[in-house]
Amino acid sequence: QVQLVESGGGLVQSGESLRLSCYASNRLLHNTVMGWYRQVLGEPRELIASITADGKTMSTDSRFTISRNNTAQGIYLQMNNLKPEDTGAYYCKAAFGNDITATSPFWGQGTQVSVLS
Repeated sequence: QVQLVESGGGLVQSGESLRLSCYASNRLLHNTVMGWYRQVLGEPRELIASITADGKTMSTDSRFTISRNNTAQGIYLQMNNLKPEDTGAYYCKAAFGNDITATSPFWGQGTQVSVLS
């Protein structure tokens, strides 16, 4: 069973940056896509970015860049020029194949990002 642990969230001012990290407790399986979701209280989780095992990336916002280090068994989300609307809990997810939206049991516990105006 792969366990995912996020870190790097915090309270920042508008315009600042944060880098989120997510590490897998066990060896990442081959052909896993990984990604980041954001959840605001009372709303469903929203896909932010994903990266396949061979490095293909997708991001819904040009201010956010996802990267992956298979040796370290981790992925990262660099978030620049943060805005108050970026506030939420950020979750890491892993799924078999290339579709990050596929049903998967592999979620982290979340890390909170709060952006002050």
